[in-house]
Order: sequence, then C-alpha cells, then structure tokens
Amino acid sequence: MNETENIRAAEACFPTTDLKQDLSFYTQKLGFRLDMIFPADDPAVAVLSGHGLHIRLERGATTAPGTLRLLCDNPDAFADGRRELIAPNRVRIVIAETHPRLEIPKTQHAFMIRRLKDNTPWVIGRARMHYRDLIPGRLGGSIIASHIRIPDAGPVPDMVHYHTVGFQLIFCYHGWVRLVYEDQGPPFVLRAGDCVIQPPEIRHRVLEASENLQVIEIGVPAEHITTIDHDMELPTPVLRPDRMFGGQRFCRSEVADAVWSRYRLEGFETRDTGIGKATAGVASVQVVRPAGRVPDRMSSHTADILFVFVMSGTMTLCGEDHSVHTLEEGDACTIPPGFGTSFKTCSPDLELLEVALPAQFDTHPSLHGSKI
Repeated sequence: MNETENIRAAEACFPTTDLKQDLSFYTQKLGFRLDMIFPADDPAVAVLSGHGLHIRLERGATTAPGTLRLLCDNPDAFADGRRELIAPNRVRIVIAETHPRLEIPKTQHAFMIRRLKDNTPWVIGRARMHYRDLIPGRLGGSIIASHIRIPDAGPVPDMVHYHTVGFQLIFCYHGWVRLVYEDQGPPFVLRAGDCVIQPPEIRHRVLEASENLQVIEIGVPAEHITTIDHDMELPTPVLRPDRMFGGQRFCRSEVADAVWSRYRLEGFETRDTGIGKATAGVASVQVVRPAGRVPDRMSSHTADILFVFVMSGTMTLCGEDHSVHTLEEGDACTIPPGFGTSFKTCSPDLELLEVALPAQFDTHPSLHGSKI
C-alpha cells in the first residue's frame, strides 16, 4: 500500500465559536448532515458531510474562516437567489452555477504582429507542454493562439479531458503527435500539415509525441475551462463520426488529401480543411500559398477575427497605416475588419495558416488606396 492508498477521507476545517448555531446553519440552510460530534457532554467538534464534501467544525480552531463554494444547477432557486451568504462562524458561502455558461467577450480589434525572433518567453503549462502566446492581449479575451511544443519524444503525461469552448483547433506544425478522441475510433497520428478541431466538450487525450513536436492551438474564448474526466476510457467502443458536440462535428484534415483551389486574394491558392462546414460556420481554417503573380493591391475583410501564422517562407505585410512588416517562419499577425493590408514579396516556399471567425466573410478592395 502506498501513502495515498492509505487515505480514506479528507476534511475541510472551519473554526466555530457557537457550534449549536453553526450546526443549525450548515444542516438546515445548506443541506449537510451530521456524521460525528464530540465530546458528548460539551460538544466542541462536529463532522458533517454533503454535496461530496466533509466539513469539520472545531471550537477553538486557529484557522481562518475561509470560503465554501456551493455549485447549483439553478442558483436562483437557492437562498432566495443570493450569490453569497455568511455563516455564523464567518465562513463565506459562495453560490455558483454547476455549469457556467460559456461567454465570449466582444473582440477588441487590433492590427498585431508577433515575431518569433522577439524571444517571447515559453511557459510550461498543462502536461509539461511549452506554450508561446501568439496574440498579446488576446483581442480582449475573445481568442487565444498558442505555439505549443514538446521537446522530448515519447509518451505524454496527459489525462482524458475536455474543454468548454466555442471553437478549438489543433494544427500540427512540426513533427507528429498521437491522439485519441471520444467516438472517433482508435488512436491516430497527426502529422505536420494535418489538423483537427476539438468540438465543445469532446473527450480526448494526447498519447505520444515525436521529438520537437510543435502545434498551433487556437481557442475561443481565450479563457476557457479544461475538465478532467476520470471515468471515461479512450478509445470508446462505438464509432460515431457524425456525432455532434455543441453543434459541431469532429473534423480531421490530412495534408495527404489536400485539394488546392483559388484563394480570396489574387495570386494565392488555398487548401480548405472542411472546418467551416464541420463547425456550422463558426470558423474556417485554410492553408495558403503563392500561385502566380501577386498584385500590388490592398484589400480589407469583414471577418470578426482573422489570424495568420507563417509556417514557412517569408513575406512583407503592408498596412494602410503605412507600416511595413517582414514576416518569417514562426511569426503571426491579426488583421482587424475593415483594415487594409497587402501581402508582398512572398518567397516561393511561403505557406500561411489562416483562421477566420466566422467562416463566411467578404473581402473588398481597400478604401484607403490600391497601393502602398
């Protein structure tokens, strides 16, 4: 038996000066039940349980009162709709929703450039993955774009989990990663150029990575909850490729099946990933490359969010504010709606990842002039 197997229960300890009054509040008001009390002649300690929690009320305890969160399916139907109570022992009772509604902040549009050579710090995050932020300020919290890497090859210490999101993309940029998803069959390998969307709350797990795996992950909104599912085992026994998760369908796009077509800007071609259809128009994901002469012309768009990541090659990005930016592999930018830009001096090996929300939007000649 190891140390953790020796543990049978855990208690949250709160002080009390009037045990009788606190017992009445916790049992009658909050719905806990009394499990243990002592000593019998002058009770000083009571242990209660309820809602998946054990509470120890102890007279003379030197601990601070603390906070107890109660998660309710309908908070308005509890405590007359109040969101905070104060117990007799001064413990703060917070009443919150069991499943908070997903809220996507209004986009704070900005023309933003993020360069790899600026040495943005890599932060060690979940499952020991290294994260580099690609959108400073995250457009007011509406989106997060992360350059993620796993330096060492081998198994990844991940668990079955899901994300409460409006949209999430995983695009394999370098190396390969083995993944498994709920109702999507056995584990598979995502290689450089391949991508998947993770529909809202689909259970999944990262199993194994190649040396120097790098992916681009896009999430909407920027701050979203990741929940561990301790009960589900993956892969699941039934294959359900058309199952809908929050109105979206799992989509996997492989570079080996690429079909190239005309892009919205003259002089380029695009590989559509099918994500626009799978998300019912929430977002589109395209890979873009030069295909012929690129005209010296500015244009603008009507998308709420347009994010571009340079996967290979170089280009010059010109803005209607007369700014000129040389972008290289690993650089990223966001282009706000109605803002005129042009892509110039593109190298033959240029390849861009473009993510747009919503999937359908218009492109127009810039009102600020046709040339820079």
